[in-house]
Amino acid sequence: MDIGVETRLNRLATNGRMVNIPMDHGITLGATAGLRDIESTIDAVTRGGADSILTQKGLASRVHPNKNGAGYVIHLNASTLLGPDANDKRRTGMVKEAIRAGADAVSYHMNVGSNHEPEQLADLAEVTRVASEFGIPVLAMTYARGPNIDEHDSDNLAHAVRLAEEIGADIAKTAYSGDSESYQRVTEAVRIPVIMAGGSPQTDRQMLENVSGAMEAGAAGVSMGRSVFQHDDPRRMTRAVSSIVHDALSVEEALEISKL
Repeated sequence: MDIGVETRLNRLATNGRMVNIPMDHGITLGATAGLRDIESTIDAVTRGGADSILTQKGLASRVHPNKNGAGYVIHLNASTLLGPDANDKRRTGMVKEAIRAGADAVSYHMNVGSNHEPEQLADLAEVTRVASEFGIPVLAMTYARGPNIDEHDSDNLAHAVRLAEEIGADIAKTAYSGDSESYQRVTEAVRIPVIMAGGSPQTDRQMLENVSGAMEAGAAGVSMGRSVFQHDDPRRMTRAVSSIVHDALSVEEALEISKL
């Protein structure tokens, strides 16, 4: 592995395990709860144990003073819920812009099986090509989404993360299949780290059970957005997630130490 990529990957994880909090949802959802005062949310989640933060490039100046030494990922595409097709993610930034903004890595969202797969596939390939020139890691958010696609089927998810590895990404993020046994088929489909996407918010216990199941299945960590930054107490929720990812605590223990 390129020394630049390896060095920057280490900034995003603790002992190879990662708790990433994506907060790029402002384009998709608008200034929703947890994102209006994003400075306070970033401070809270990084104090709670987040290894890295993820936003769009325009928020870099609001991220750096508040991330308490955590890593930083800049996301390079987006869509809105107001638009004609939320699966049609379009470029919002370039690798060079992310580097200038102080990012340790870049990320790109791709919907495998959607009508926009061909364009997104080519675009992700270009992102990995340029990123490799600068030694900056790529986090590929590869989801199984499209007409008649089961977004939580383990075979579809395994295909999605394998695509990420084949095209040159350094980390693959995808949805949870619902149980540890089936998710193991996803993590074993590749040799790059797989991190679990949080998805739509559920109860605290259910989210933590998903985290625990993913880690048991061999995931390298999680990337959880709305279930953390929209939480009544983002710091405590992050602490609970981090205790499972980094300290291998049970769900009950995580709920107890975080006082959720």
